[in-house]
Amino acid sequence: MEDDRQRKANWKRWGPYLAERQWGTVREDYSENSDSWRSFTHEEAVSRAYRWGEDGLLGITDRQGRLSFALALWNGKDPILKERLFGLTGPEGNHGEDVKEHYFYLDSSPTHSYMKALYKYPQCEFPYQQLREENARRGYDDLEYELEDTGAFEDDRYFDVTAEYAKNGPNDILIRVTVCNRGPETAPLHLLPTLWFRNTWSFGRSGEGYWPKPRLSKLVPGQIESEHASLGRFRFFAVDDDRNEPLFLFTDNETNYRKLYGQINAEPFVKDAFHEHIIGGHSRVVSPSQTGTKAAVVYEMELEPGESRTLQFRLVSEKEMPTDDRSQLLGSEFDEIFDSRIAETNSFYGDVLKQWPEQSERAIARQGFAGLFWTKQFYFYSVRDWLRGDPGKPIPAEARSSGRNSEWNHLYNRDVISMPDKWEYPWYAAWDLAFHMVPFAKVDIEFAKSQLLLLLREWYMHPNGQIPAYEFQFSDCNPPVHAWAAWQVYEDSDQGDGKDRQFLARVFHKLLINFTWWINRKDRDENNIFSGGFLGLDNIGVFDRSQPEHVGGDLDQADATAWMAFYCSTMLTIAMELASFDESYEDVASKFFEHFVSIANAMNSLGNGLWDEDDGFYYDQLHQEDNVTPLRIRSMVGLLPMVAVGVLNMEVIDRLPGFKKRMMWFLENRKTLSSQITYLEKHGDDPKLLLAIPSKSRLKAILRYMLDETEFLSDYGVRSMSKFHESNPYKVQISHQNFSVQYKAGESDSGLFGGNSNWRGPVWFPVNWLLIEALDQYHDFYGESMKVECPVGSGTMLNLKEVADEIARRLTKLFVVEDGKRPVNEGRDFLNEDPNWKDYVLFHEYFHGDSGRGLGASHQTGWTALVINCFDRLQNRE
Repeated sequence: MEDDRQRKANWKRWGPYLAERQWGTVREDYSENSDSWRSFTHEEAVSRAYRWGEDGLLGITDRQGRLSFALALWNGKDPILKERLFGLTGPEGNHGEDVKEHYFYLDSSPTHSYMKALYKYPQCEFPYQQLREENARRGYDDLEYELEDTGAFEDDRYFDVTAEYAKNGPNDILIRVTVCNRGPETAPLHLLPTLWFRNTWSFGRSGEGYWPKPRLSKLVPGQIESEHASLGRFRFFAVDDDRNEPLFLFTDNETNYRKLYGQINAEPFVKDAFHEHIIGGHSRVVSPSQTGTKAAVVYEMELEPGESRTLQFRLVSEKEMPTDDRSQLLGSEFDEIFDSRIAETNSFYGDVLKQWPEQSERAIARQGFAGLFWTKQFYFYSVRDWLRGDPGKPIPAEARSSGRNSEWNHLYNRDVISMPDKWEYPWYAAWDLAFHMVPFAKVDIEFAKSQLLLLLREWYMHPNGQIPAYEFQFSDCNPPVHAWAAWQVYEDSDQGDGKDRQFLARVFHKLLINFTWWINRKDRDENNIFSGGFLGLDNIGVFDRSQPEHVGGDLDQADATAWMAFYCSTMLTIAMELASFDESYEDVASKFFEHFVSIANAMNSLGNGLWDEDDGFYYDQLHQEDNVTPLRIRSMVGLLPMVAVGVLNMEVIDRLPGFKKRMMWFLENRKTLSSQITYLEKHGDDPKLLLAIPSKSRLKAILRYMLDETEFLSDYGVRSMSKFHESNPYKVQISHQNFSVQYKAGESDSGLFGGNSNWRGPVWFPVNWLLIEALDQYHDFYGESMKVECPVGSGTMLNLKEVADEIARRLTKLFVVEDGKRPVNEGRDFLNEDPNWKDYVLFHEYFHGDSGRGLGASHQTGWTALVINCFDRLQNRE
């Protein structure tokens, strides 16, 4: 890691940066109606070359996505080779997009010097159509129809396919593939380790990122030579098949225009040649010269029940080849290198988790970290080129020039980025990434810092200061949590030589631009009350909060306003830290202090504020001409004002005389700002000041809702909406339209946001973690002087740090085995009981508010990896 950081050796050049779904993405959509799912389908991906990336099964690629390696499989029954993961689009399913496969990330070191992942491949014909038809038939009140429901794993008739990677050097990658027949009968399998180049030569472009056509070619038995203008020359070595050289196939990564469009192919050998050769028996579709830009080695095997077979491969730069003797490269040294890398990885995590006594919790954390590392992805997107199309290709529809992302002409992304989920969300999302970096900082602080800086680069951030939200609409507003994540990473950045103030300053300067964008764009009436649309919380409102004009009004949002106060508080903390070393930051610290107080005042004002004195809760308000309607939904929207809190140490303030002078002047001359809140308090003799939106009494009122198990507090964390609304739906008539919201513990019953909107009850890790941290801040100030009943009605009084611990404990319960079951697997007994499944953990996007069942994207290890921070917190408490 240190050699890589100092650029002595490029240990991170190769990694799991290969997407798991490139089809169905906005980048690959060149349709007239911007229907990305239907414009490039799973079926077309077999035969159509991608423009912006590649996908594969348990694969790797280099950090510029030039050369990829992945597995292809065929069980003798499927209509196509299994080269990529299958799933349903939003319109096809009853609960949004969903991958319909079973795979698990099992291990990875930070430099990817060792990696391991598992795919479970059914021996029956893969039920593509059955999954489509049944999920289309089911309604919102039904569960999703999953792969196991089809009987695909009945009697354990499947293969475990395990891919492992170990690096002998930065460009010397050893590959070990193990296949095991879990079924009761002998079963056939074709295994095709596949090597191919991303197509950068067919689109009429040149320059950075566009290279001339490279070449893969067969050398002596068992070897493929790879030549690329930028990557250099590599050799791929393949083990023999039962002491006989396996079959080598070559073709080009080119679209099969004849099959897809009835046109003449520009090249004789095309992307789907291996399907046609293996399944169709057509021998002339592959290159007889054994050259091309895509190559595979074919292993045909019959595996007895319980039989395993392991195959070895090696991809190595000619400059790093210790020898060209295949028997040595794949000989005894091979296993020794693997053993060494595994031992190093175990040692690394042993140090990271040394305070954790429970082996079961360590195993959960190891898979959580593995998921973080495996969901890195090479991401390429030049909006300018995408909008205008490529030379020699059809001109995009006119509507594209003013449609999706058209105002992001400057955006040019070509980096390895942390994804939310490489199948369901194979594109970065700003607020997701910010949360990812908090657990990432525990194991790879350099990557965490670089990712946060990356999204602030001028080729990412809009010239107006907006941070790109996500591929489907960069102009949407994600909650402004970037500053908070940067501060968290900074706090963890001391590697023995002090904290990285340069990183903090670099982030701060760019965030000043972003903060100004928020102030100028989202404060409609310039009264310090903000609107940001759905802000990542999707359907949490009574209507689509991104389009309040559809109901004839403007929306003042409690969460948007709280997010801005939270942003101010964090920027104030950063400015004061930097001012401790450079007094020029004192001026801007004063500015954020004033902003916070003004926002808190506006939010708490009894006139036009967002606090409801009768209910003791914060609500959104809809403004229609002279009419103001508070939308009395008890949801996460009203809890988020709690997170806008900061504790200022008077000793630090005393060391900043410029800041202190302006702060005291402001307090003395702006006494009329608010008489309803305690935005600034001095607690007893403790030299601390508290900046918070809710006063002490209002905080207690909110906590009475949050810690009530009949309201927000579930066995597995804080729900996104109060369970009160299960039997008491919120109903309102607006502009002669009737709206209602009801608590839904699981998947949404709404078609908003493609049916993939699920904020009306389930538990979400990111907001839970912010609540935990906020409670710590309040406890730092109030200490033992503030205790609350937790849970409400129990008679147990806890201080606020103990409340935070209790929420963290409930979140960890999702994954811990109790009475033989993990709540996350609720309703899927095979995941709890089967010895070949029960040790594997899925990190879902969100969780059922009552049962804890995992829901949504099944590999969203990014922010759900925050469970590691919860475990760590509880271990430190012990």
